[in-house]
Amino acid sequence: MAELPAHPTPTLSAIYAAYESSQGDGFRDHMGASLIGKPCARALWYDFRWVTPSHHSGRLLRLFETGQLEEARLVRNLRATGATVLEVDPETGRQFRVEAHGGHFGGSLDGMAIELLEAPKTWHVLEFKTHSVRSFTDLAAKGVAVSKPQHAAQMQVYMHLTGITRALYVAVCKDTDALHVERIEADKAFAERLLDKAHRIIFAQHPPPRISEDPAWYECRMCAHHDVCHGGGGAAVTCRSCLHATPVDGGWHCTRHDQMRSSQEQRSACTKHLFIPDLVPGETVDAGDDFVAYRMKDGTSWINDARGTEVASC
Repeated sequence: MAELPAHPTPTLSAIYAAYESSQGDGFRDHMGASLIGKPCARALWYDFRWVTPSHHSGRLLRLFETGQLEEARLVRNLRATGATVLEVDPETGRQFRVEAHGGHFGGSLDGMAIELLEAPKTWHVLEFKTHSVRSFTDLAAKGVAVSKPQHAAQMQVYMHLTGITRALYVAVCKDTDALHVERIEADKAFAERLLDKAHRIIFAQHPPPRISEDPAWYECRMCAHHDVCHGGGGAAVTCRSCLHATPVDGGWHCTRHDQMRSSQEQRSACTKHLFIPDLVPGETVDAGDDFVAYRMKDGTSWINDARGTEVASC
């Protein structure tokens, strides 16, 4: 009998490749409430300015999908207890959504529920998460606010912007299928601080300070923006990494062309793109309407030059 092929098999590779081919750039049009609890404000600024595209492996993308598929099962579990669960807004037929800061900040709720056994008359924001066994064990021991502060921050924003005073956090361990259910009380002061944080980052012209100046710091090592932040790696060419772009109420405005830019146009940018100087690892030595000259850290010179080119996609 012929031996089985060594792993990975062509079929396995093709499955993962299918996920990778459809993942897109990972850029969000808004700053997500699910991210505002990140401890590094600069990383959030990079997220919002579309500095680093995401490139996940097929295995990891499939893992993300597993978390999404689990949501329907958790809704069934809650309904089996007698709870009334709304997965979508009855008025729109879409997920409940909250927004702030001119539409630049917000997120979509996993759902809302009432008639929960712990508080039958109180509406709750629902938040569903999946965890590894190690993460789940820590969550069960410490609670979501301590173990997963980013998840807690997300729920505080949702409660504040919906006016609901309670949230139900339902977590599942992917290794054992064990569940953790925890009620969270709204903290108005905390939520307002998170919204203020989002506002500062969204409308900041320059990146906030790093969480650490040490590139080997563990939070920096694991950050998707490590190369740009600490290593001087190249930022993506989009309108949001351009010094001409400004977030305004309802979208993004280009001062170079004095026009609003759609999401697709922001991704494409134009031939007049000039990097925000903070994204270039060098010192600005000269500048004009369509160029910025730099002295790089290694002593070389570089000109970010958009002179004499035609505007594309404008």
